[in-house]
Amino acid sequence: MLMIGVDYHPSNQYIAFVDTETGECSERQLNHSDQETEKFYRELAQRGVSVRVGIEATGYSRWFERLLAELGIEVWIGDAAEIKTKRVRKQKTDRNDAQLLLKLLLENNFPRIWVPSPENRDLRQLLWHRHRLVQMRTRIMNQLQALAMNEGQRRKKKLWSEPGRAQLEKLPLATWASRRRKDLLDLLDRMNPTIEELTRAIEQEAKKRPEVLRLMTHPGVGALTALAFVLIIGTPERFKCGKQIGSYVGLIPSEDSSAGHQRLGHITKQGSSLLRFLLGEAAPAAARCDSDWRRRYMHLVLRRQRNIATVAMARRLAVRLYWMWRNGWEYMKWVKFGPHAGKLESGHGVNENTVQMNGHPAPSPEGD
Repeated sequence: MLMIGVDYHPSNQYIAFVDTETGECSERQLNHSDQETEKFYRELAQRGVSVRVGIEATGYSRWFERLLAELGIEVWIGDAAEIKTKRVRKQKTDRNDAQLLLKLLLENNFPRIWVPSPENRDLRQLLWHRHRLVQMRTRIMNQLQALAMNEGQRRKKKLWSEPGRAQLEKLPLATWASRRRKDLLDLLDRMNPTIEELTRAIEQEAKKRPEVLRLMTHPGVGALTALAFVLIIGTPERFKCGKQIGSYVGLIPSEDSSAGHQRLGHITKQGSSLLRFLLGEAAPAAARCDSDWRRRYMHLVLRRQRNIATVAMARRLAVRLYWMWRNGWEYMKWVKFGPHAGKLESGHGVNENTVQMNGHPAPSPEGD
């Protein structure tokens, strides 16, 4: 088998490779612009050589991954943060990086990560496209609000009603301010139908997946949040417990503890920023429509701050969605059984007519 460690860059790549049967090894730099890279890997495929390529997780490599998949070449994508911890020397060069990747492949110590399917990646583009358009629309609306407030009109959400829109269009403005208002309103009118179309597409994709519909039964969780959770998490079997979900999404505090002193910082913000944002939006929405969530949320708000409470509830929501997905439960079943379903009870606080798992009635509070 031919092992290849690839230090990838958008314009070129530096490779270090070795033939495990003959022991032959070499290094080479391949440019992407003159088809040198494609020619090199196609020649390997035509020779019928078994090839395994190791590459760090990086951006702008989608075409390269598709090329290797087309040629039937095995690709391992590694965790860049974990690979960085395995560097011993402080000299960082393209050659050293490629040799390190090759060494990890040969030692069978390569930190391989889960890679989503092409369909999964394409659906993520749908979510990101809508998300970016909504952000652009928000900026446009904020600019229009600023124009109205400069003229003494502070209508907030009422500015987007028909009377508010008519009043905004009638405001007497100077030449270039009027031009700015007109262009912003035109952009807003063009973006609204596009965002609505993308929202309908997301809802249709959500209906095709039973696990997404199951997560949507949770208060505050809509098609966008549920679909994003399923696509980004991939499969619940990847994680052993809910704590790993919080760490994967980046909703746990960073830590720098030593010598018995615990130092916690801001949240790590690792993982998908889109999913973290959607969970942060869904958690307060759940608090508005569910009494239990509202009680927990307000308790945290009074003890700490609103932003800290939102992050804490977002993490709780992520963990709950994970267990609902893994157990195949809807929200009402979760409320009925909770996270401790199937565990033996001590009998304290159990209803009188509850039957324990051994088939005998639970003891009464008085011990009769």
